[in-house]
Amino acid sequence: MFKIYDIETAQRTILRRTPLNTTDYPSSLIAGVEQIFGKGVSPYEAVRHILSSVKEAGDSALRHWSRILDKTDLEDFRITGDEFSKAYKALSPTLAEAMNVSAERIRDFHQRQPLPNWTTTEMGGVIGQRVSAVRRVGVYVPGGSAPLPSSLLMSVIPAQVAGVERIIVATPPNPHPSILAAAYICGIEEIYQIGGAQAIAALTFGAESIPKVDKIVGAGNLFVTLAKQQVYGIVGLDGLAGPTETMIIADESANAEWVAADLLAQAEHDPLASAILLTNSLSLAEAVQAAAVRQMKTLSRAEIITQSIENRGGIVITSDLATAAKLADDYAAEHLCLAVEDPAGLAEMINNAGGFFLGDHSFEVLGDYIAGPSHVMPTSGSARFASPLNVMDFVKINSIVSLDPATAAQLSPLAAEFARAESLTAHAASAESRIANSGSMVES
Repeated sequence: MFKIYDIETAQRTILRRTPLNTTDYPSSLIAGVEQIFGKGVSPYEAVRHILSSVKEAGDSALRHWSRILDKTDLEDFRITGDEFSKAYKALSPTLAEAMNVSAERIRDFHQRQPLPNWTTTEMGGVIGQRVSAVRRVGVYVPGGSAPLPSSLLMSVIPAQVAGVERIIVATPPNPHPSILAAAYICGIEEIYQIGGAQAIAALTFGAESIPKVDKIVGAGNLFVTLAKQQVYGIVGLDGLAGPTETMIIADESANAEWVAADLLAQAEHDPLASAILLTNSLSLAEAVQAAAVRQMKTLSRAEIITQSIENRGGIVITSDLATAAKLADDYAAEHLCLAVEDPAGLAEMINNAGGFFLGDHSFEVLGDYIAGPSHVMPTSGSARFASPLNVMDFVKINSIVSLDPATAAQLSPLAAEFARAESLTAHAASAESRIANSGSMVES
């Protein structure tokens, strides 16, 4: 049951951003880590050990961790042959259509993102920027009992549009055929059966059979996130994914059954997922409560949903929509759904959200699979400064400076003045050597 909160109580509880720490880890997870790595070893320390071992021992360490953690004995990690086409041909016609339409819409969306090279001669000589693709990207795709082929499409296609030369996918051993089918749709043939922290280690440091990459994207479990955190700076990252979250702002015009369904859809991801409704209508809040109870009876992941709602879910009553907008802006949700009479107008009042879903017919599940933008979005409040995965995540911007002699002569004294102010005398001398020869520079 979704609890109903007043604003003050909600700000102390479900709207309060607190970093996850060891006290948030389930006791079963801690016990599992200690069983493998020793008493008192934290998940962070376990991941550090995995990263170090793969860096030092390469493939042999990867095989070791695959046996220990994934209960899989692999000689070769790469999937080869016709496995991809087989998996695609085995899809039901309806799923094949869904995946193909999704891929088309994702590609169409990202191809519209401008990546302009530009130069100007108005600053003396030529000044500008050049956009170039990252050469090698690793994409992590979660596997296990709940495979996410959509994550492969949402991560790989923007990289392809950006022009990435080599895209390498890592996913846990014995991947579900739907993941291989998604790879086939994208034209990806380089997939390695490596999961968890050891996959991040392989992509970061390389191994005998797996090349290292320049950037890693894609969400995963706690161990993937901890590994990404520890390798940042050695490789580039898309971000550190926390538990998924959705926030809905709804008024009396909203369909309570639909709002309840959207909240439950988010809650079924994870016991730590958050599904929060902000509304200025108590009658709607109560109708959503009742609808959620009815709908949960038919859902396969009701136990997870219940835990999620109890941990981080709820309904907050606000005096008006402007107050709801302020709360949403402060919370900076991964997904923000506006089920109100004027969603576009309300969206103008909010700056912080990973993705805006405007109106009853633009619900988050469409964004998860098929609307077009990548569903890899900033979590844990990082939407205040971060963006959804997009083409810009796979390119670098290079500055171009090609000044003419007259402009260089004009700017050199100013650069020297700056350098002396910062006590960088070698910098000043470099600039002043140009000043001494400014006449010849201009004449040339």
